Amino acid sequence: MSSKESILAAIQRLKLEEKPLPDIPDFDVATDLVETYTISLAGNKGSVVSKKELEQMIAETTFKKIYSSSPTFAKFNNCDLPQHPSDFADLDLAIIEGQFASAENAAIWLDESNLNLRAIPFITAHLVIVIKKENIVGNMHEAYNRIGMAKSGFGIFIAGPSKTADIEQSLVVGAHGALSLRVVII
Repeated sequence: MSSKESILAAIQRLKLEEKPLPDIPDFDVATDLVETYTISLAGNKGSVVSKKELEQMIAETTFKKIYSSSPTFAKFNNCDLPQHPSDFADLDLAIIEGQFASAENAAIWLDESNLNLRAIPFITAHLVIVIKKENIVGNMHEAYNRIGMAKSGFGIFIAGPSKTADIEQSLVVGAHGALSLRVVII
């Protein structure tokens, strides 16, 4: 008998009775979701900016390659969507739309419906996500309930720029992906 078979047989001999799952309590949700979201995002090293602030930043910065799938910022798009992610290796700024966000931890849900190329949030130097104010929910329980209604093959929560603290416990922002995350709430 193999180790695996032995372990599985021992588990089957236990004859444990099935127990019901615990009830999920109602968690307090902030009354001002935009303020809570803004504070949470700042804690994740991201920032909420206005439409005007983003437009000014783009005008004052020398971004060579900008991709925008957001209708709100379509005028800044200066490149076509490539066939392969490696063709976006030099992407300076990506502007995409998010489906919804959780105020408690600033996580924004993105899925295939708004990611024309899955790699975009990870290969761009700077990332902007546009989210509608009415699509900010209080916590992750509400966010997961919304995901449950969606029909998608791929999805991800993004809650700030890439970061790591592996080396000597020093926080490095932009270590494995976008150097910055700005969120425009409309």
